[in-house]
Amino acid sequence: MTAAMPDPRDRALLARLFEAAVRAADPARAMASVLPPRPRGRTVVVGAGKGAAEMARALETLWDGPLSGVVVTRHGQAAPTACIRVMEAAHPLPDAAGLAATAALFEAVSGLGPDDLVIALVSGGGSALLPAPPPGLTLGDEIALNSALLASGAPISAMNAIRKQVSGVKGGRLAAAAHPARVVSLVVSDVPGDDPAEVASGPTVPCARDRTAALAAAGAWRIALPDRIHDYLATAPEDAPDPSDPGFAGDTVHIIASARQSLEAAQAAAADAGWRAVILSDAIEGEAREAGRVLAAIAREIAARDRPFARPVILLSGGETTVTLGKGAGRGGRNTEFLLSLALALDGTEGVSALAADTDGIDGSERNAGAFADGTTGARLRSLGEDPARLLARHDAWSAFDALGDLFSPGPTGTNVNDFRAILLR
Repeated sequence: MTAAMPDPRDRALLARLFEAAVRAADPARAMASVLPPRPRGRTVVVGAGKGAAEMARALETLWDGPLSGVVVTRHGQAAPTACIRVMEAAHPLPDAAGLAATAALFEAVSGLGPDDLVIALVSGGGSALLPAPPPGLTLGDEIALNSALLASGAPISAMNAIRKQVSGVKGGRLAAAAHPARVVSLVVSDVPGDDPAEVASGPTVPCARDRTAALAAAGAWRIALPDRIHDYLATAPEDAPDPSDPGFAGDTVHIIASARQSLEAAQAAAADAGWRAVILSDAIEGEAREAGRVLAAIAREIAARDRPFARPVILLSGGETTVTLGKGAGRGGRNTEFLLSLALALDGTEGVSALAADTDGIDGSERNAGAFADGTTGARLRSLGEDPARLLARHDAWSAFDALGDLFSPGPTGTNVNDFRAILLR
């Protein structure tokens, strides 16, 4: 028997909500009200992240005065700029291009004085884009560290506690190199809680956690640190800069876009379309497949008993889930893994459609932002001879949704406020 097909109207609405969320994080719209006054000296721009190029282009249109500087973004996500140099590097694992970009950022802020201004454009993804192994370590060591962190399933706060101590740029070190110039950081947050020191591992925002905290995080989350990294953390001569350092007293930080703001924009767009939308949380963490099962249980409760919310309703959530990889992992990212788990738990539930996607337009290492799922996903996969439970066990959710033609691929968005999830119940 042929499996039922999803309702295209639901998918069109879910895609519009994603677009509204991304628009709310548009750099030009977000930074206009927080730009500092022109300094007496130079204005130098530095930046890193998946949204850094679009942020640089937006700043050029808004700034009344001369600019110079350099930003780094992911390969394939550059944007045309007039005076700010845009470099590209690898993500999620760093590469030699990232080393060159980090050096260029330090060169841009060298020799500045107290009358100069540094505007730092920071967004998610900068941790990988700014490799800077400290003395005694190599780019290969930093790649090995990132590989271990990505495979661990640890939350971003634990990963960044370690990254900041094994770096020559993270944890406020770039800002320290720019002093005595004033540093103003404009941050597009992709982290739960919107702590600016966590976005891109805080190249311009120091954090109070030290090497002891980094080792504790590794132990608590059973992260298999490479031996050279563990030895460095145990013996490094100094910690990352402390926020109490008086050199940071004149710096300012603005969160210009976040998951909360984007979810509120999607909620308003749903209302304009005649739907009630509720925001469950903008800070959901943990294993993607577990989050999928939990949200599916809520959706089933609504479908069966109209509680805790009555239908029709759209459930919105954000944050950053994780995927703990095992041997023989397939293709996909945390959003497709979330959706395949959700689909398995919803199997056969009628009137439910979902979209999960990364707001930067790229989910994991593939070219899609995420995918669509519904109560028919499992049946449609089985009708193709696929076993959805086996695909999920192999972390091969991309293959599942690719086989169905259900991948969601809007392309790079130029911003990044982490994951967007919407579950529609008719």
